Amino acid sequence: MKNIERITFDPNIMGGKPCIRGLRLTVSTIIGLLASDLTSDDILKLYPYLQHEDILAALSFAANKCKEPLYDL
Repeated sequence: MKNIERITFDPNIMGGKPCIRGLRLTVSTIIGLLASDLTSDDILKLYPYLQHEDILAALSFAANKCKEPLYDL
Protein backbone atom coordinates (compact mmCIF):
# COMPACT_ATOMS: atom_id res chain seq x y z
CA MET A 1 0.00 0.00 0.00
CA LYS A 2 1.41 3.39 -0.99
CA ASN A 3 2.00 6.02 1.68
CA ILE A 4 0.75 3.73 4.43
CA GLU A 5 2.95 5.52 6.97
CA ARG A 6 0.64 8.54 6.62
CA ILE A 7 -2.26 6.55 8.12
CA THR A 8 -2.12 6.38 11.90
CA PHE A 9 -4.13 4.63 14.60
CA ASP A 10 -4.20 6.08 18.10
CA PRO A 11 -6.89 5.21 20.64
CA ASN A 12 -6.58 8.75 22.02
CA ILE A 13 -7.31 10.38 18.64
CA MET A 14 -10.77 9.96 17.10
CA GLY A 15 -11.33 6.75 19.06
CA GLY A 16 -8.58 4.89 17.22
CA LYS A 17 -10.09 5.34 13.77
CA PRO A 18 -7.57 5.53 10.93
CA CYS A 19 -6.41 9.14 10.66
CA ILE A 20 -4.10 11.17 8.50
CA ARG A 21 -0.67 11.68 10.14
CA GLY A 22 -2.05 11.67 13.68
CA LEU A 23 -4.34 14.59 12.92
CA ARG A 24 -7.98 14.65 13.93
CA LEU A 25 -8.97 13.98 10.33
CA THR A 26 -10.12 10.47 9.53
CA VAL A 27 -9.66 8.49 6.36
CA SER A 28 -13.44 8.15 6.17
CA THR A 29 -13.80 11.96 6.17
CA ILE A 30 -11.47 12.23 3.18
CA ILE A 31 -13.27 9.42 1.34
CA GLY A 32 -16.65 10.98 2.16
CA LEU A 33 -15.56 14.34 0.77
CA LEU A 34 -14.34 12.71 -2.44
CA ALA A 35 -17.62 10.78 -2.69
CA SER A 36 -19.46 14.09 -2.30
CA ASP A 37 -17.85 15.27 -5.53
CA LEU A 38 -15.13 17.42 -4.01
CA THR A 39 -11.82 17.34 -5.83
CA SER A 40 -8.44 16.87 -4.21
CA ASP A 41 -7.82 20.59 -4.73
CA ASP A 42 -11.11 21.41 -2.97
CA ILE A 43 -10.12 19.26 0.00
CA LEU A 44 -6.65 20.80 0.17
CA LYS A 45 -8.25 24.25 0.30
CA LEU A 46 -10.60 23.15 3.11
CA TYR A 47 -7.73 21.57 5.07
CA PRO A 48 -4.57 23.54 4.22
CA TYR A 49 -2.44 21.37 6.52
CA LEU A 50 -3.11 18.35 4.29
CA GLN A 51 -0.86 17.29 1.46
CA HIS A 52 -1.84 15.64 -1.79
CA GLU A 53 -0.04 12.49 -0.64
CA ASP A 54 -2.39 12.32 2.37
CA ILE A 55 -5.39 12.08 0.04
CA LEU A 56 -3.68 9.38 -2.00
CA ALA A 57 -2.89 7.48 1.20
CA ALA A 58 -6.54 7.66 2.28
CA LEU A 59 -7.65 6.32 -1.11
CA SER A 60 -5.07 3.56 -1.01
CA PHE A 61 -6.09 2.57 2.53
CA ALA A 62 -9.78 2.49 1.61
CA ALA A 63 -9.11 0.47 -1.54
CA ASN A 64 -7.11 -2.05 0.46
CA LYS A 65 -9.91 -2.35 3.03
CA CYS A 66 -12.35 -3.18 0.24
CA LYS A 67 -10.26 -6.25 -0.55
CA GLU A 68 -10.83 -7.72 2.91
CA PRO A 69 -13.83 -10.01 3.45
CA LEU A 70 -16.67 -8.34 5.30
CA TYR A 71 -17.57 -11.56 7.04
CA ASP A 72 -16.57 -15.20 7.09
CA LEU A 73 -18.85 -17.70 5.41
